[in-house]
Amino acid sequence: MSTWQAWVASQLATVRSQRRWRSPRTFDAKGLDGTIDGRPVISFASNDYLGLSSHPAVVAAAHEALDRWGAGSASARLVVGSRPPHDAIEADLASWKRTDAAVVFPTGFAANLGVLATFAGAGTLVLSDELNHASIVDGCRLARAELDVFAHRDVDHVAKALRAWDGRAVVVTDTVFSMDGDVAPVDALAELCRTFGALLVLDEAHAVLGPDPVLDDVDVVRVGTLSKTLGALGGFAAAAEPFVALLVNRARANIFTTASTPADMAAARASLAIVRSPEGDELRARLRANIDRIRPGHPSPIVPIVLGDEQAAVAAATALLERGLLVPAIRPPTVPPGTSRLRLTLSAGHTVGQIEQLVAGLDACVPSWRG
Repeated sequence: MSTWQAWVASQLATVRSQRRWRSPRTFDAKGLDGTIDGRPVISFASNDYLGLSSHPAVVAAAHEALDRWGAGSASARLVVGSRPPHDAIEADLASWKRTDAAVVFPTGFAANLGVLATFAGAGTLVLSDELNHASIVDGCRLARAELDVFAHRDVDHVAKALRAWDGRAVVVTDTVFSMDGDVAPVDALAELCRTFGALLVLDEAHAVLGPDPVLDDVDVVRVGTLSKTLGALGGFAAAAEPFVALLVNRARANIFTTASTPADMAAARASLAIVRSPEGDELRARLRANIDRIRPGHPSPIVPIVLGDEQAAVAAATALLERGLLVPAIRPPTVPPGTSRLRLTLSAGHTVGQIEQLVAGLDACVPSWRG
C-alpha cells in the first residue's frame, strides 16, 4: 500500500470510527414528492422554498433556452462571451436588489469565494459571524485578510473591533442562518458599517421571507443564490456598478470557470418574475402558513429540532424516513458537538395534508420536538 493509499485508508477509518460516515441517497423526485428505494417519500430537506424548481413556466423557460442556446456555455464569459440569458438575469437581479448592477456565478458557494477574495485582501479586517455558512468561512480563508470571528449576532463585538481598527474593513454575515433559521441583526450591522465606513457583505441565500433591508448610504455587496428561492442553479452578487466591475475583473471564482448554462439562467429569470408577481406574494403567504403550523412565528423556513446526541438525531431521521418523511439529521462537523439536530425545511409546495403527516411523524418519532 502506498503512502497516499495508507493515508486515505486511515482517514476513512477515522470517519467510520466516529460514526460519521455519509453517502448521498438517490431520491427520484420532481419537486418535493418522490421515491427512495422504490418507496414514496415527501421531502422536508429541500431548499426549494417556493416550489419553483418544477413550476411549469420555469421548466418551459429552461426548455426554450436549451433548444436555442444548447446545453452549456462552452467557456468562461470573458473568453467566449455571455449568452443573452446571462445579461437578462443580471439586469433583473440588480432591479430586485435595488442596486446598480449584478454579476452571476456558477454557484452561491462560488459567489462568496469570489466576493471575499476580491474585497478582503491583505491589510483588510474581516469580521465574520461564527455561524456563517461554509462558503463564507472558505472565502475568508482565501482572502488573506485579518480575520475576527465574532460571537453569533454580537453587534457589540463588531462595534468594538471597528472602533479599534484603522483601515479597510468588511463585515460579513448570513441574513438567515442555514442551520438555526434565525436572522442576523442586519439593520444594526448596516448602521455600524455606515458609521465606520466598512463594507457590508450580506449572504441572503435563505432570506425568502426577509429581511430585505434598506441600505442607503452604506457600501454593500448583496450575495444570493439562484438555487433556493428561485429553484434553479447559480449564485450572484449585486452592488454598486464599480464594485460589480471589480468582481468581473478580479473574482477568480467567476473568471476562471465555465459560465452557468443558458437554461439555468433562463429558469432563474422566469422564477424571479414569479417571485416579484402577485403569485409570488401568494407563495410566500402559503410558506408562512406552513411554517406557522410547525413553529408559529419562526422567521424562516429552516426549523431546527435540536436533539444534542448525534446518534439520537440519526435514529430519529431513520424512523421518519420509514414513515415516508425525508428529514435530514445534521451533526458534526456541520454543527458543533452536542447540537446534532433534525433540520426541517418547509416549502410553499407542501400541502396541508403533508404538513399534518409531518406533525404526526414527529409526534411518534420525536415526542419532545414541540418543546
